[in-house]
Amino acid sequence: MLSGIKVIEIGQVLSAPYAGAVFSDFGAEVIKIEKPGGGDDARQMGHPFRDGASMEFQDVNRGKRSVVIDLKSDAGRAQLFALLEHADILIHNLKPGVPAKLGIDGAALTARFPRLIYCEMSSFGHRGPRQFQPGYESLLQAFSGLINMTGERDGAPSRMGASLVDQGTSMWTVIGALVALHRRSQTGRGGVINTSLFETALFWGSHHIHAQVNEGRPSRRYGTGHPNLVPYQAFPTADGLLMIAVGNDRLFRKLTAAMEKPAWADDPRFATNPLRLTNRDTLVALISEALAQHPRAEWVRRFEAVGVPAAPVNSIGDVINEEQFKAIDILRPLDNADYKLMGLPVSFDGVRPPAAGRAPKLGEHTEAYLGGSAAGKNR
Repeated sequence: MLSGIKVIEIGQVLSAPYAGAVFSDFGAEVIKIEKPGGGDDARQMGHPFRDGASMEFQDVNRGKRSVVIDLKSDAGRAQLFALLEHADILIHNLKPGVPAKLGIDGAALTARFPRLIYCEMSSFGHRGPRQFQPGYESLLQAFSGLINMTGERDGAPSRMGASLVDQGTSMWTVIGALVALHRRSQTGRGGVINTSLFETALFWGSHHIHAQVNEGRPSRRYGTGHPNLVPYQAFPTADGLLMIAVGNDRLFRKLTAAMEKPAWADDPRFATNPLRLTNRDTLVALISEALAQHPRAEWVRRFEAVGVPAAPVNSIGDVINEEQFKAIDILRPLDNADYKLMGLPVSFDGVRPPAAGRAPKLGEHTEAYLGGSAAGKNR
């Protein structure tokens, strides 16, 4: 799909490497620039899995080419410039301020290579008093308010379990780069794409920010619940947690019928969602008491029969054994590897892009790209 597109990635750990992995799975040629003496720090983030590198590294660097370049040296920067002569996109998440010191900032490189799409991924954004500060997933979850809005109402705040900020920033970077490619097809020029962990985190928390700014309603924690819908949370049953998602009054009426509590649908405390929000604690207690009387599978059967969205709160071990997980075929084997990784969550005409292949060993392709033609080889 993106065959013929060449991406240079100067990435560490997750955000830039994950963006590079998306491009790789879409068929682009991705050349990963790694520093001498160890390469990407993610190679050591966890126990060695294959070729001395962690599972985390294998995941977000699949299908790439590893080229070792010392960007602190004049010779190293000359090697990078040679690669950029034939590149469409550059992605980096270098520490803010470092690209300018090295002479590889957006202004310098897009002046030298006018067709280059330069993607800069920072922690706090490209302007403001914190623009030169480094940051990581947990730090930006904390600073943006995401941690404070996550967790049980009367408990401590909690970090989100997935790296939504890093990987979300990766996705915005890919989206921005693809839009810039389209713009370049019209104008002939590239440009600078700025994304940041902070902006992504703020965007994910936008509903809470809107409530604070526009309604004066401070954010609070709801556990598995929803700030604007009731009942919309996990409830205990006789043998496990069950997530129920009642998004409107019609579904609430179906829920009450399936629970054999039809009077609740016309109760003046619960008849509409605004009323249920006002009386959230009372209704949640009533539903919890009723659901505890039967096993989870029984409730799932009842709710699915009438079209009420409900699902078990699965562990990872549970979900990988679900028939639906197997049916969508998202866990894919890699070429030349004896393990599987998650494919991209998108299909084209019903077909998911194939996994790009294993991650490279450190410097595996240095000779191919720098010892001969800097343009390298297409896959």
